[in-house]
This record gives sequence, C-alpha cells and structure tokens, in this order.
Amino acid sequence: MSFSVPDLSQKAWPLAVGGMIAGYAQAVSIAAPWNGQPLWWLQMLSIAGLVMLLDRASSARQAALLGWLFATSWLCGTVWWLYISMHVYGGLAAPLAAFAVFALCGFLALYYAVASYFYKRFRQITLVNPVLGAIVFAAAWMLAELARDSWFTGFPWGAGGYAHVDGPLSGYATWLGVYGLGALVVWLGALIPHLIACGRLQRILAITLVALPSVAQMDEAWLQRFTKSSGDAAISLLQGNIPQGEKFDSSTGVKASLDWYREQLSLSRAPLTITPETAIPLLPRQLPEGYWESIRAQFSSAKQAALVGIPLGDFEKGYTNSVLGLKPGHAQPYQYDKHHLVPFGEFIPPLFKWFTQMMNIPLGDFNRGAVGQSSFEWAGQRWALNICYEDLFGDELARRFVDEKTAPTVMVNVSNIGWFGNTVAIDQHLQISRMRALELGRPMVRATNTGATVIINHRGEVTHSLPRHTRGVLTGTVEGRQGITPFAWWAGRFGLWPLWMLGIAIISIAFRAVMVRSRA
Repeated sequence: MSFSVPDLSQKAWPLAVGGMIAGYAQAVSIAAPWNGQPLWWLQMLSIAGLVMLLDRASSARQAALLGWLFATSWLCGTVWWLYISMHVYGGLAAPLAAFAVFALCGFLALYYAVASYFYKRFRQITLVNPVLGAIVFAAAWMLAELARDSWFTGFPWGAGGYAHVDGPLSGYATWLGVYGLGALVVWLGALIPHLIACGRLQRILAITLVALPSVAQMDEAWLQRFTKSSGDAAISLLQGNIPQGEKFDSSTGVKASLDWYREQLSLSRAPLTITPETAIPLLPRQLPEGYWESIRAQFSSAKQAALVGIPLGDFEKGYTNSVLGLKPGHAQPYQYDKHHLVPFGEFIPPLFKWFTQMMNIPLGDFNRGAVGQSSFEWAGQRWALNICYEDLFGDELARRFVDEKTAPTVMVNVSNIGWFGNTVAIDQHLQISRMRALELGRPMVRATNTGATVIINHRGEVTHSLPRHTRGVLTGTVEGRQGITPFAWWAGRFGLWPLWMLGIAIISIAFRAVMVRSRA
C-alpha cells in the first residue's frame, strides 16, 4: 500500500494556517492569557472554523493534516508551560525541552487527525444532511477526547469542554460530564458553517437568544434537585509560595517550608486547616527531632483537625505522594495516597529512563494509591482528597459516589503548580476544579503552593480566593452537599464507558454507510 503526502500546494496553505489559528483559539478559550477566564463562544467558533476548513479540504488525507495541525496548535498553546518545568527547573536544554512539548502535543494530536479523516471520508462518500454529518463529527471528536483521557495513563489537560464552565451550556455538565458536554458543543459548532451557508442565520440566532438563557437557568434548578446542603464548615487553606527552584533545597526551600507551615498550623484556630501537596517536603523520619510529634500533639487534643501534604514510605516498600489527616481521638492518622501519578514526575514510563536522567527534577517511581479511597470525616462533613492533577479525571472521582451514605460532601484538591511558574496553567487548573464541582454537585476547596488557592461552591463558582504567588492563609466557610448528580451516578458505576459506547455506535453506523456507498 502506497502513501502520499497530503496536498500542500499554494491553495492548501491558507487552510493549514487557518487550522493552526483555529486551534490556538481553542487553547485561548480554555483560560484567556490576559485574565484567565474561559471563553465559551470562542471555543465554539474555533470548532466551527475547523469544520469549515475540513469541508473545503480536497481529500480525507488533507483533512487529517488539518485536524492534526489544529490539535497540535491547540495543545501546544495550552500546555506550553511544560517547557518551564523541564528547562527552568529540570535543567533540560531549551531546544530539547521545546521539542519534547511539541512531540507530546503532536502525538496526542493524532487522535484528532483520525477523527478529522473519518469525518471528511464520511461526508465525501455519503453526502448526508449536514446535521447528521455534525453528529458523526461530534462522535469522532468525543472518541478522540476520551482516548486522550484514558490511553497511556491519560493526559486530558485542556479538553474543549472546560471552556464552558461559565457558559450557557454549563448545566449539562451535571448530566453529561465534561466530555459529553464537549461533544454537544462540538455538534453545535459543526452546525454553524452549514447554517450560515443555508441562509438561516437570522432564524438560528433568534432561537439561540431564546434557548440559551433558558438552559443557563436550568443549572441551579438541576443542582438543587439532585443535591442538598449538609451544613457549613469553617476552614483555613495555607499557601506557602515556596519558590519551586528552592523547594527541595535543604538550606533554603526545605527550611522555609518546615518553619512556615509549622507556624501556621500552630496558629490556626479554624476547625480544619489544609496544606498544599508536599507542604512538608521530607519523609517523617527525615524531619527535625520532635517536629512531626509536636504537630500531631496539637491536633490530638484540641477541637481542630488538619490535612497535611507529605511524602511517605521507604526504599523497600516504596514511596507515596500522600496527605495525612490529624484529628482528636484518633492515634492513627487518616491517610490518602495519590492514585493517578504524573508521568515523568512520579513514575517513569517504560523505555524513558534515559529522558528523565537528562533532567535535575527529583523524580521517582511512586506507588499508586487505590481508586475510591475513603473520605476524611470531620465537622459533620466527608472530605474527599485528590492530589495535583487527579481532579482531571472526573470518572475516577465519581467512584466515591456509588454509595450515597458514604459519598463525599466536600472535595479537596491539594496541589503544587509552582513547577510551571506564574502562568495560565494556574487558571486552567482552576477551571478543571470548577468543572468537577459542576459534574459532582460538590464544593471543591483547593490548597496550593502558588495558586489558585480558592473555595469553589457546588455551582462551580469561586467564593473565596487568595492572590496567586503570595504567601498567605485563606479562611472561609464552605457549604457541604449531599445527594448524587446524574453524572456521579453513571460515571461512578460505569466510568466513561457509556460515552465510549455511544461514540463507537455512531461511528460504526457511519462506517457501515461509508462501506455500503463505497461498494455502490
């Protein structure tokens, strides 16, 4: 079988440039660089622009190239800050760090190239109604998003649905999750070029202006229907702002971390105090004499509790990225161990040890915690931990909601985004946490090293926040919730398989139509 390079003649170059511009627009829509806010309308327009380009492509192979350029531009424009962790803090040469980011994004973009290829092939052969074509494109795109979420441990950062955490369609996250919502938006975006071409723009705009506000009003009604208050709890969230370049330096960052967090834990009067991920950057046996004992003693006698980020383990049994929960009346601390580990940061993928050896980041192969670990019970609430980018995986968090009697009432994220500097990565991670709040109908509180340290209510709204890259303590009240949202119900039991099966069913029907027409 021969392979020919897609046409990049003079007439094709505008399509290629347009694909990269549309892809970058999607990156901007997740969290705008100038204020960190999502732009739902820009994300929808970026998809509309891509579909318009795919329809103008001369072949399915050219459409695949356009889809790849779109996705590579989108993903590079989203996670470019990985360069900072590898070059600035990891010591990897700048060209190699830049190439590594491009290679990762280019590889992940192949999923979307396949989706674009199939859509173009389907449209070329079947010549179906544009509405059906848009359904096929949405299904193919959703499968690409799901593959990025799940395959090779998953790296779904920047999925298109996150742009809609504030949009008029955000209420659908409670039912469909971020990928179902994303598929709905892709379907609508794919229809825009065809509606314009059919001369129905004024009618569609009128319908949109009437329908979208109604959908927005459903958000609160849906959440109130499925969840109810479990009471309020006062908390303190600590943000140490320890420079990442010094965090593991024993003479600077380690000492600063130990001193500041011990002081704040001792001064806190809140019923619950929460520190960021690895706020205590040493194993318990490496701490100064009496350090950990004094902290445990404080929270074993007072009417207060604390959740403290700290690494645990030893060389023989392995290490874990963990959070310990301290409260009176319990000699043995509660322990949460991170399950979804970061490739290259917390585990080294097979055949890539040579790559990690080129960097000076304190890397290691950590042990994984179990999925669906129990919550920390305190102050009438069940506090469910997740560490760093674990809140990207809503289906894994949803497994804690199978039994309503033990389901979390508050979600807690502890993170350290200091690896990526003062960049849009902070804002992107905030939108991710806000989406989880919408999906699960739960508040999400975030204690981070450099930001965003916030309290998010069950509607995905930020109610309290600290300025990023400052040292401080955020005190506030969070309202716990009980009850199960539709997404929490089906994702907790079946994971993302319902979306996988829906997408595969649509593509299978479309593929059969392509094969039948090809033989005709």
